[in-house]
Amino acid sequence: MDLRRVFGWSLLLGLTIFPALSGAAGKCERLVVTGSPDAPPYLWQDPQNPRHLIGASADLLQQVAGELGIKVQMLYAGKRSQALDEVRSGRMDMLADAPLTVSALESLDYIHPPLLENDYLVWTRKDSSLVYSDAQDLHGHPGALSDKSRLTSQFGTFAEQQLTLARTPNLTQAFQKLLLGEVEFVLAGRYSGMATAQTLGMANDLVAHPQPVDRPGLFLAISHDSACNDPWLRGQLAKKMTELPASGLTEAVLQRNIELWKAQQQTPRQLPASTPKQ
Repeated sequence: MDLRRVFGWSLLLGLTIFPALSGAAGKCERLVVTGSPDAPPYLWQDPQNPRHLIGASADLLQQVAGELGIKVQMLYAGKRSQALDEVRSGRMDMLADAPLTVSALESLDYIHPPLLENDYLVWTRKDSSLVYSDAQDLHGHPGALSDKSRLTSQFGTFAEQQLTLARTPNLTQAFQKLLLGEVEFVLAGRYSGMATAQTLGMANDLVAHPQPVDRPGLFLAISHDSACNDPWLRGQLAKKMTELPASGLTEAVLQRNIELWKAQQQTPRQLPASTPKQ
């Protein structure tokens, strides 16, 4: 028998079969995902099952991943910094609400465009005389911002240098300072501000100016060390993210989760009430 011929056929078969096998092995069937546990209506801890996260980001990801034949587990991994560590290490596959930062690119691949954009609005009292059309109009006026807010780096630098902002532990306290007249405006996310104002009974006393002052994206970001991190998945998710804005699904999901979170605040629960981050 000609061993060289046998070896040649074996090599040819190997080159033909192994790519197919590796492609099958690389097909991701399940994503373990985490994120911020206290950012309604985007993500928060499920009061009925505290090991899991629920919210608009979770629902949208479940929808698009399901269309790709991928199951998603939305798990609580601790506070935001702990969730980031779990994904960076590869112990979990993905963050569902990652802010875009240069440092995170060392360990995460971001899916563009973002899953959601979080419009930060200027909130004032209904009787306010503050005239606002752009961020420069806020100069010289005292405002407030939750410590948990995540602004873009560009606007964050502007705010630090040009605006007078009192930092509060959460959005509830920022709105309380506004109603008490201690500040003239609050910077808060459109939907987190809406949810908080309605839950606290402040909706009739506050005005959200429609022109966003900042618009940070909430991105899907997959760990470099995730077994699911491959070009096929990243490409398919990017395609789905591109299609989402025109689908009308995002707004419906956000509104549904605002109502869900509000309803949960009205019922007895074992966990303390979530405080929106933005």
